[in-house]
Amino acid sequence: MKKITALLLVLAIMLSLGVCGASGQKAEEITVTDMIGREVAVTPGSYRSVVCIGAGALRMYSYIADVNLLCGVEDIDNTTLENRPKMFDSVARPYVLAYGDVFATLPSCGVGGPQAQTAEAEKILSCNPDIVISEYEDVEKEDALQEQLGVPVITLKSGPKGVFDDSFAGSMKLLGTIFGQEERAETLVSFVETQTAEISERTAGLAEADKPGVYICGLGNWGTTNHLMTAQNYASLNVAGVRNIVTGLATDGIQSIEEETFVALGDEMDIIIMDAAAVKNIAPLYQEDPTLFDTCKAWQSGEVYLEMAYNAYYTNYELALINTWFLAKAVYPELFEDIDLTEKANEVTKAFLGQELAEEIAACPSSFGGYQKIDTAVFFG
Repeated sequence: MKKITALLLVLAIMLSLGVCGASGQKAEEITVTDMIGREVAVTPGSYRSVVCIGAGALRMYSYIADVNLLCGVEDIDNTTLENRPKMFDSVARPYVLAYGDVFATLPSCGVGGPQAQTAEAEKILSCNPDIVISEYEDVEKEDALQEQLGVPVITLKSGPKGVFDDSFAGSMKLLGTIFGQEERAETLVSFVETQTAEISERTAGLAEADKPGVYICGLGNWGTTNHLMTAQNYASLNVAGVRNIVTGLATDGIQSIEEETFVALGDEMDIIIMDAAAVKNIAPLYQEDPTLFDTCKAWQSGEVYLEMAYNAYYTNYELALINTWFLAKAVYPELFEDIDLTEKANEVTKAFLGQELAEEIAACPSSFGGYQKIDTAVFFG
């Protein structure tokens, strides 16, 4: 009995001193620079109680670190709660599909969602985290929150190119450093780079004059949108070497164009790629005015395709990559005839989240069965 008691005492002392590495050495404190330039002292591999706040933070954390370390979750990601933001519940969010059962067991660290743009310090404190992963990209507010909480607050960022942006890779590597998952982070970043290169290489030899004109629409932006929401510098189109017919806008980000502009582009629309999250908004508009797409060449020829939700509480990074494979295959079927989208979706979700989720993604109500060429009469009739 004395020996057992002594062993338990030694174990308790070791735990109180912090997590030891494989060499037996106590993890050392280092200073990291987060994705908005803040220098923060952290002790890699030592954290056992984690909270993620702000759009995209929990998703990115789920790609790299252990969700079993979470000690709180925003209400928007706990689908068992009745009183919570529900605007994305029907839309595929793979991190929730993968780990929703874990999120459902955790207390609230805040409401979350597009309308909640301030960290809720009291709720965060009630979860007793030893580190906070944040997507509130404001230096002064993050510094103030860190001082109030008394634990490191690390801010992530993805950048305008989403999954293809250097900031996304930087966020993955930062998480890898903090949680002792450097190899995991490098593997994921390398996977994205390899996939990106393969897509681009397949279309690299195409002449611009031979490329059909593509219109991307319905992209989520602070909620679901409609056929007028587009982007002139959509990263997936760029990676796939696709000719985007939208040009001349004031900015590159996701934005709405005028109805007159949409009508004027109709003759150039050889192919329409529609975001699945927007169907619920576009359908009633079409039923109210069946002439809505009469000027669109793609609508008349049946060249309308459905991609999965690009944004749903910020960017679905794994879906953004799968979307790129899908639209590349839709636009250039002969160059991607060997690609099975279900197999590709499973490959990508396995790389990001450790699970093959193609079936679950397609089963979400606002996925309408998954990637496909749309029968507009069925969808909107």
